[in-house]
Amino acid sequence: AGAGEKKSKAEGELTMTTKELSADIQALGDLHHECMTKAEDFEAETKSRGEELSALAKAKEVLVANVGGAEELSYGLNQVSLLQVSTGSQITTKAALAQFEATRIVRDLARRVRSSALAQLAAQIGSASHSGGDQFAKVKGLIQDMIERLEQEAEADAKKKAYCDTELSESEAKEADKTSEIEKLTTQIDKMSARSATLKEEVAELQQALAALAKSQAEMDKIRAEEKEQYATNSADMEQGLKGVKLALKVLREYYAKEDKAHDDAEGAGAGIIALLEVVESDFTKGLAQMTSDEEAAQTEYEEQTKENEIEKATKSQDVKYKTKESTDLDKATAEAKSDRSGVQEELDAVQAYLKKLHEQCDEKAETFEERKARYESE
Repeated sequence: AGAGEKKSKAEGELTMTTKELSADIQALGDLHHECMTKAEDFEAETKSRGEELSALAKAKEVLVANVGGAEELSYGLNQVSLLQVSTGSQITTKAALAQFEATRIVRDLARRVRSSALAQLAAQIGSASHSGGDQFAKVKGLIQDMIERLEQEAEADAKKKAYCDTELSESEAKEADKTSEIEKLTTQIDKMSARSATLKEEVAELQQALAALAKSQAEMDKIRAEEKEQYATNSADMEQGLKGVKLALKVLREYYAKEDKAHDDAEGAGAGIIALLEVVESDFTKGLAQMTSDEEAAQTEYEEQTKENEIEKATKSQDVKYKTKESTDLDKATAEAKSDRSGVQEELDAVQAYLKKLHEQCDEKAETFEERKARYESE
């Protein structure tokens, strides 16, 4: 039965350990998938921002390469183009054509990468053609400002990503550590609680056995006392009876042994009486001897059983003492482990709360249909 219980307990612990291992493997897989997803998102964002910067640089290059000295010329000269813009106004100079090309490049890129900032820049470049003053300087300034702003945003995004990656990695590692620590403490608490409960059951059984042993010993003491008292009474009667028979035999033997009797005695009858008394004497002697032997055997058996009971009592009492102490120590250790678990749980709650804030701050949020529609309409 003991081997079966140990096997069952071992199988239960194996099952629990297997479940914990599967949960840890699943958590590791989820963490790896999440990290890979974030890395891919950042790579895509970086690529898109690079394309944006490339387009802006190309637009600036087109302006620089084509405007030449057109800034000093009037837009009403004979450099006329038949190209029409969507608003119905004519492009009348080579410089205007270059400006239109720059606007188109920026607008196309804005649509491709879905950037409201680029769409706004394209509109500003287009508006610059209708404003007075140095239009090309304004356009170049707009593009340069956008490039600088995008570079600053890219640098800020890179710093933010580095910060988020570091904080998320460290916090998720802490979360895993605290979760693992709580699981270990819970396992320890369960084992100690189960062991303490088993010990208390064993102590209760031992105490019941000790009570039954004490009751049995008390009954033995009572019976032995009664038997001893009975022996004392009976042996005294037997000894008294034997003494009387011996005295009677002495009297009769002395009488019938006389030679100078004054009458004819009944010697034959006397001999019969003496023979009968001798039989009685023999029976009394044997009875007393058997009575004494039985008393001695009963006393020996009583003493041996009492000795065994004393040994059993001492053994069980020591078991009660040690098991009670072990149970008390386990209860104390369980209380301390529960206190430790509560502290670790508070730490885990704090880490998870911080993780939630990090995810709110760092995770990319999907754009809703309404937001996309509003952005497209504004572009």
